[in-house]
Amino acid sequence: MSLKKINTILAAAFILFILWFGTEYILSPETTAPGYGLPSWPSGDGDGFLIVKGIRDVVLALVLGILLVTGHRRALGWVLLVEALAAYGDMTNVLAHNGSVATALGVHGLTATLMVINGLLIMRETRNVAAAPGTPAPAARPAWVGP
Repeated sequence: MSLKKINTILAAAFILFILWFGTEYILSPETTAPGYGLPSWPSGDGDGFLIVKGIRDVVLALVLGILLVTGHRRALGWVLLVEALAAYGDMTNVLAHNGSVATALGVHGLTATLMVINGLLIMRETRNVAAAPGTPAPAARPAWVGP
């Protein structure tokens, strides 16, 4: 199996995972939230804050999906690297608020690290394409000299 196919499968898996997880936060935040890893959750009307995470995740997945479907592979690699920061941020949030270390590292940290690896693999895959010389420029025409 080629590196491009492996990268595509990994990126598609991330897209589907992030989209599913984000949708779960939007549709049923109170049942999805405990899996995030924090020791307590907002009470009362706090579900609105949880839905924000879901919307963020859905948007992150859609950006990746658009880049994958349109074939912008180098941009996909860069965006995977940048979006991994959201998962590292979630990990840091859980750790900073005395949440589950296992969830912080095993879910958020692992996801972020795999996103970085996938992004770097896509960057490697596209390195030769980006470094290849472009179409040669047309020969310069001499400046017009008047009559």
